Amino acid sequence: MRIAITGASGNVGTALLTQLAADSCPHEIVGIVRRVPDPVPPYDTVDWHAVDLADADARSHLDQALVGVDAVVHLAWGFQPSRDVDYLERTGVGGSAAVLTAADAAGVAHLVHMSSVGAYSRAPRGHRVGESWGTGGIPSLAYSRHKVSVERMLDAYENGGGRMVVARLRPGLIVQRVVASALLRYGVPPWVPSSFLRHVPVLPLDRRLTVPLVHTRDVAGAVVRVLTSRSVGAFNLAGEPPITRDDIAEALSARPVHLPAPALRIAADLAWRARLQPVDPGWLDLAYSVPLLDTGRARSELGWAPTVDARDALREVVEGLGDAAAAPSPALRPRSVARQLGRLVRSGPIGDRRLP
Repeated sequence: MRIAITGASGNVGTALLTQLAADSCPHEIVGIVRRVPDPVPPYDTVDWHAVDLADADARSHLDQALVGVDAVVHLAWGFQPSRDVDYLERTGVGGSAAVLTAADAAGVAHLVHMSSVGAYSRAPRGHRVGESWGTGGIPSLAYSRHKVSVERMLDAYENGGGRMVVARLRPGLIVQRVVASALLRYGVPPWVPSSFLRHVPVLPLDRRLTVPLVHTRDVAGAVVRVLTSRSVGAFNLAGEPPITRDDIAEALSARPVHLPAPALRIAADLAWRARLQPVDPGWLDLAYSVPLLDTGRARSELGWAPTVDARDALREVVEGLGDAAAAPSPALRPRSVARQLGRLVRSGPIGDRRLP
């Protein structure tokens, strides 16, 4: 099978390349990324195409990359700059439109789109939802609004008689050790060393926090199963058990302190507006309203089940954060305070600038 993967050098893409390389059936892989990684495993057997999906000419580059492709796995997405919502929309929504149109024109048979739990509408605390739950998102967060826009785009394509079969994966938070440096770059002030996370004394969070989380390797395994069976429709993906505030505190060896979500939201918003931290406060709205996930459909139709306990996955990524763990790709490159401060001086805060 000839498979094109957008975002193939990122968190899920790297795990997916590793699993496809180990598959008993050989595959030809086309990688579509903004920055091509060095030819080291698992990136050394990929036909790379450098395409920025936010660019106006992305479609023409995709037309070339998708010649002869049987399936497209669309993973590419943007998380920063959080204050340049237009750029994030061009990347997420515009880029998805370019991928969908180019794949259809190229005669691709199967599209696998990485959606998110963030596409779901609010749910009662602790409520598990199936794939039929509404996908109205969380309006205060651009990431969620854009994931919803792509869901509507795929609805229109399928209802309009599109030729490709489409699968949508809706995972919880996806983590593994080597994503740590990327998470630090996107979510931690540049002057904070990674080692600080080994010495967090208290964790001020609302005790009601409960979120779905899944190991990256398990998400990649689900993608392989979807490709192999040419599955259609939406599939929830989450590890067990759901992660609570106390689980996070335990992983950090910190003492949990109850801070009501509205108070934390105000503090995060003020810090974001003052450029003291780079994370859109809408992520807190998502964290406190996101539903838990019923993964019954993935288990019954794909034969999928998470192989990593969610608490073990959390501990793995927290340990990675303390070590600034990374992988040999531009998207997962090592993070250092010196380089971050250099970028801050030259180009401004990450929330305001285009990523290199």
